Amino acid sequence: MQAKSKIKVFHIATADIALKFLLLNHLLFLKNKDYDVSAICSPGPWVFDIEQSGIKVKQISMTRRITPLQDFMSFVRLVKYLREQKPDIVHTHTPKAGFLGTLAARLVRIPIIIHTNHGFYFHENSSWLHKQIFMCIERIIAWNVHLVFSVNKEDMVVAGEKHIAGPNKMKYFGGWVNVDKYNTNRFSEEFLINKKKELGIPNGVPVIGIVARLVREKGYFELFEAMKTVIAKFPNALLVSVGFTEPEKKDGFLPEIAQKYGIWDNILFLGKRTDVDEILPLMNIFTLPSWREGIGTSILEASAMKLPVVSTNVRGCREAVDDGITGKLVPHKNRKKLAEALIWMLEHPKEAKLMGQAGRKKMEIEFDECLVFGRLEREYNRLVQTKLKM
Repeated sequence: MQAKSKIKVFHIATADIALKFLLLNHLLFLKNKDYDVSAICSPGPWVFDIEQSGIKVKQISMTRRITPLQDFMSFVRLVKYLREQKPDIVHTHTPKAGFLGTLAARLVRIPIIIHTNHGFYFHENSSWLHKQIFMCIERIIAWNVHLVFSVNKEDMVVAGEKHIAGPNKMKYFGGWVNVDKYNTNRFSEEFLINKKKELGIPNGVPVIGIVARLVREKGYFELFEAMKTVIAKFPNALLVSVGFTEPEKKDGFLPEIAQKYGIWDNILFLGKRTDVDEILPLMNIFTLPSWREGIGTSILEASAMKLPVVSTNVRGCREAVDDGITGKLVPHKNRKKLAEALIWMLEHPKEAKLMGQAGRKKMEIEFDECLVFGRLEREYNRLVQTKLKM
């Protein structure tokens, strides 16, 4: 008797870095559930690492910006590859890969098409034109698929109000964090002391940390301004930034810009790192003053490490942070309120510690990846039973 073939699943993301740092655990989870899992993304330095983890990667160039000619060529290559490979499930991520990938999958008549919305690219303060463009893209994606996952609950409300997707098609997925990996109990005091020495972080100084790409929409410039106020009160305070540069983006910047703010001696740029779990416990406070987020994965990781969080009162962040309980939420683009919240944390270490402990509990209850991936498995099983009749 012939062995039953595995269900073939393709995950499509625009950039390899999304697969490596955001989605790899998803893919490995599905692989462990006996799915035949592959990925499609643009060429990049992390493709080798992804394949070493056991996930085959097809490299098809996709730009993150709207580039009609290049987008058309990417679409043609996606259609050709999907026709050749005939996957049972196509699961896309991010707007560009979602738009091109779901259109290609629908044209090829892939039996099951899924998209994960990692946060709408428009928010309440976006321009009218920006909102219209991205709402149109999201409507087309939703029309193409059998299921849309949302990483936060507020986006589901917005999707209904803006006629993007209704409750029958959009399901809550949630953010996720590996609470075993992001756990302070893994590290000894000696390890942390040596890690500080390795990175050049002096002992005894208050450390404020951020893990985010070096783009303006992550709130860096407001943070630089706020640090001037923090340093006036805590002269030895150190801002530690973990994140890679994106010079190709309009709002990308280089670390040297911090010199203009007069805080160069109080800031440490660590760049692209794969040891974030080892760097977070060196911090006293975590901040992400972003203008928009899907859920703020770095917030979840910081909270799992018992760090009090200062973030912005925007969609996604306010789902990750319980204001006054696990951290503080401030208005976005408000450097004064941001500075006040950071200073409060430094002036109230006992209360800040309790916030960090509450954050850890919140992560274990709401965002443990075992819980979230269970939703993924249930929806895959449901669609397989209804669409593939298996």
